Amino acid sequence: MEKVFIRWTWLRAVLHNGWWLVTSVYLVVDAGLSPAELVLIGSVQSAFALVFEVPAGVIADTISRKWSLVVSQVLMGTAMLATGLFESFPALLATQVVWGISWTFASGSDVALITDELDRPDRINLVLTRAARAQLTGAATGLIALGLLAWATRHDVTIIVAGVAMMSLALYVAFRFTEHKFEQTTARLAPLGGVVGVPTRAARWSTSWTTFVRGVTLVRRSRAILLIFAATFLVNGASDAAGRLTQKQLIDLGLPTSILWFTALGVVGLVVGALVLRLVTNRINGRHAATDYALAALVGVLSMLLLAFARDPVLGAIAVVLLNGIVNPLTRVISTIWVNTRTTADIRATTHSFLAQLEYLGEIVCGLTISTLADLTTLPVALTGCAVLFAATAVLMRSSR
Repeated sequence: MEKVFIRWTWLRAVLHNGWWLVTSVYLVVDAGLSPAELVLIGSVQSAFALVFEVPAGVIADTISRKWSLVVSQVLMGTAMLATGLFESFPALLATQVVWGISWTFASGSDVALITDELDRPDRINLVLTRAARAQLTGAATGLIALGLLAWATRHDVTIIVAGVAMMSLALYVAFRFTEHKFEQTTARLAPLGGVVGVPTRAARWSTSWTTFVRGVTLVRRSRAILLIFAATFLVNGASDAAGRLTQKQLIDLGLPTSILWFTALGVVGLVVGALVLRLVTNRINGRHAATDYALAALVGVLSMLLLAFARDPVLGAIAVVLLNGIVNPLTRVISTIWVNTRTTADIRATTHSFLAQLEYLGEIVCGLTISTLADLTTLPVALTGCAVLFAATAVLMRSSR
């Protein structure tokens, strides 16, 4: 199951990262969206995902994590495909909302599934780190493959092809993933008088509510989880807003609009990220996690200020590599491991869904703030706002020591 999971992680990263590369250029060059519209899409997308996140996590914990992933793949592929069919802002907003909802069925379900199926507490952090590296190498592959396809054909054609491929990946999950440990848990929860392993609808609703309450109780009582939730709110809001403004700022600095330039830049960032994760694998599992998170946030401050006040696209490109190669992968994998080691099997997906909710909430609140700055002032001022959020994250994590 470990190899199957990592292979799926790699394939999904190939498709969604390659798709997002082409889509991010498509939204600016083909659809002509403004900076405020670009960030607004992220905020609205996150608002819908925020509503769906915890119910999706509870469903995964009480019905099926495997089939939650199948639903995620189908919705994701549909949204990706539809993006290539429209250029109007309302239609693109709708496709991105569906894309955001699709991730709610996957966030937490994937980590919970592999953690329980592997059933090796001594090994799971290593597997999650390997999966994070697979995401980065898969993303690099996707940027190259789909970037070249977009260069050889058209942006919209590549977007549609990626969507169809993502939908087909649902078959891989359906036929290759196992869920034996979860089925045993379901069997233990079966009500008296019912068929063992097949709870009644009322029992499922009761179990879902119990799972939700237990998840809330765990989070409220854990200062460590509350800390990483607060940091996630800030850093994800900054990263998401910055990521949506990157292409616009680089083009304003003089970077050619050809997809090949963005492909090369993305690949460099991902290669750097894979190397960084390999170097810090042993550190992020222990007492250095908070320090490493704070250092990553400080790199975020540097990258945002460099991008905001760069005079040429070369400096801007360096800033983007710092963001995508150090800040994003480090903060993401540290937060995942941090939460995973502090929860239990029966509420694992639900707890990870709470973490994802803070990611979405950060994208909404911080994203709307940065969007307002971009609309009322200038793009460099908005990027400086992202730097302030990263700085606040660094202070928060250092003060926890």
